[in-house]
This record gives sequence, structure tokens and C-alpha cells, in this order.
Amino acid sequence: MKRIYKTIAIFFILTIGLVSCGEPNEKNEAHAEEGETHNENLPDGEAGEEEGHGEEAMLSAERFRELGMKIDTLGKRQLSTFVNANGTLEVPPQNEATITTALGANISEILVIEGDKVNKGETVAYISHPNLIQLQTEFLEAYNRLGLLEKEFNRQKKLYEAGVTSGMEFQQAESNFQVAQSLVSSLETQLQMLGANPQQIVSGNIYKRFPLKSPIDGAVQEIHVVTGQYVQPQTDLFEIVNTRHVHVDLMVFEENIIELETGQKVYFETNAVSDTTFTAEIISIGKNFEEGPKAVHVHAEIEGHTKNLIPGMYVSARIATNKAPAQVLPEDALVKEEGKWYAFTAEPEGDAWSFRPVEVNPGRKEGKWVEIEFMEPQSSDTKFAYNNAYYLMAEMKKGEGGGHHH
Repeated sequence: MKRIYKTIAIFFILTIGLVSCGEPNEKNEAHAEEGETHNENLPDGEAGEEEGHGEEAMLSAERFRELGMKIDTLGKRQLSTFVNANGTLEVPPQNEATITTALGANISEILVIEGDKVNKGETVAYISHPNLIQLQTEFLEAYNRLGLLEKEFNRQKKLYEAGVTSGMEFQQAESNFQVAQSLVSSLETQLQMLGANPQQIVSGNIYKRFPLKSPIDGAVQEIHVVTGQYVQPQTDLFEIVNTRHVHVDLMVFEENIIELETGQKVYFETNAVSDTTFTAEIISIGKNFEEGPKAVHVHAEIEGHTKNLIPGMYVSARIATNKAPAQVLPEDALVKEEGKWYAFTAEPEGDAWSFRPVEVNPGRKEGKWVEIEFMEPQSSDTKFAYNNAYYLMAEMKKGEGGGHHH
């Protein structure tokens, strides 16, 4: 009997122990659940110090003024739609010239280098050759003979008119005179083409060398000869280009021609002049299609200086056509980070300002204005930073936003 009571007592003690051990676990689980719920319901920025970092850039009132921050709501502007085209820089035929020589000769002296500016009529080189001396000798002989034949012609003419001589003798004298005139005229023309003055040769001043002169104002683009080289007649020796009249020659595809008209603006870039966008205006649109691909030539006159633009450069262009309204921000209000574009909303916090990034998709650009599309809708009264986007992004990346005012 005593053994039965002892067994019951031991069972009762074990049961109480098990119950006592289970109660703290339930309380701990309850506390854990309450803790998780409490953290989830914390207001933004209080869940932990790190969570607020990197989500905003804070500027004190003083720093705001120092940076000259500009704040405004989103604006709308009329922006052009664009037709893309490629082409080259060209000059009109009258502003490009090649210097040659009428007769074969040696280059005795070169006075310019590539890039030198030259005026119309300015000497760029000299040529010399025994054949040129011979040409002057032939001219002098023909010129002197012409004088004799002219006297004979006048004498025969008087005799013929007086009936002293026959008509045949007069006609022969007239023919000899006319042939001599033609020869002298031909030799004079050759000498003038060589840059010589025939009257100086008649006076006894024989040219030992002849000048090669620029036929236009411009710059020396290419030199194809060296000193002492013998050149054949009509060989290209120097190329002169007047770059002040360089223009854009674009190829525009058939489907875009209907959108174009003279007077439209063209914005173009070339790899040779990096980080610069030039502006031009359409002055003519071709009427004939080039085959393969089917496109027409569109010519545009460049506005402003063309100092660094050289004919033959390839260009990539956008032709501004119709205008349409668009949401815009200044270019300085946008920043690219890790392949995405951002603008910054702006909200006052006491004396300071809070700037938060919002992702945007940039579109058309005209002047300093860029069309933007928001990835998430924005309220019409939301204010944005209109400048210093790069600085704001750098401040935000420091992870010192939210509570630290710069």
C-alpha cells in the first residue's frame, strides 16, 4: 500500500515539473512574436539607423544657398520631334580648288604647309624647267616676227589699194600676219596660265621660275609634291579649301522626306570634335533619290564658327521637325547611376531640404531641356531640383542623409 502511494507521489511531482518547464517557453514565444510585430509597425526611418541611409540627400539652408539650388514643379515645353540622319561635311565646288601646272616642270620651292591660310592670288610654290625658258624664247621670236609681218602687211595693203601690186601678194601678206598674230596670242596665253606677264618678257625680263598661285581664299588642305619633283601637266599639286563655307550633306531615307522642309534646325556631332553639338539649318532638299539605300541629299548651312570642321568628316545628325508638348526638366536636373537615370524631388524639412531620387526615362532633348517619363506617377505639385543632380547623387551615396544636414 505504501508502495502505491509512493508511486502516485512521484508521478504527481513529474507532472508539475513538466508544466512548469512549458510555461516559460510559451511566454518567450509570445514575447518573440510581439517583438516582430513591433518592429514591423515602426515608422519609416525608426526601424534601424542603416535603413534610412542612402535614400535621400539632405542640404542645410546655408548649403542650399551656396549651391544656388533651383526648385520648381514639373514644367511643360514644346519640343521638336526628330529625324535621325548620317552624312558628311562638304564644301560647295566654288570653295574648293586644285592647283596644277599647264606644262611639265620641276617644283623648285614650296612656300606653304598643310593648314596654312592663303589668299586668292597668293603664291604657294615655284616651278622651273628648261622647257619654260624655251617657251619664253619662242614667244619673243614670234612677237618680233609679228612686228615685221605687220609692217609688210601694211605696205602690201597700200600697194594693193594703189593698184601697184596684185591681189595675191596682198592676200599672202595678210595671211602671214594673221598666222603670226594667232601664234603670239597662243604663246601669251600659255605664259599667263603659268603666272607670267608677257610684257615683262618683251622688255627682256626672262622668268627663271614661275609662281603657282591659289585661285581662291582658303586653307591648304593637302600637298601632293615635294621640292625638286618633276610633275606632269594637269597633275594635282595642292588642294585649297575655304572651310568658312563648309556645310552638312545628309542622306535622309525616303519615308522621312515628307517631314522635312527648308529652315528646319539640324543638330549634329562628329567624332573628330568630341563633346560638341553643332547647329545647322536646312537650305536645300534634293529632288533625286540615291539608290541603295533609297535616300536624298539634304544640305544644311552650319551656324557659328566652323574652325575645327574639315570637309570629309562623318557626322551623326538629328533634324528637328514638328513640335509637341512634353514634360521636361533641365539637363542639369538629371543624373545617371548604374545604368539608370534619376531626378530628385525636393521637400523642405524645417530650415533644411530633403532630396529623394526618382527614376526617369529621358526622351527628346532640345537645348538644355530634356523630355522625361516617370517610372511611377508624380503629383502635379511635387517639386524637383532643377540643378546639381550629380552633387545630390554623390551626397546620397555617402549614406549620410536623414538627420545629417550639409
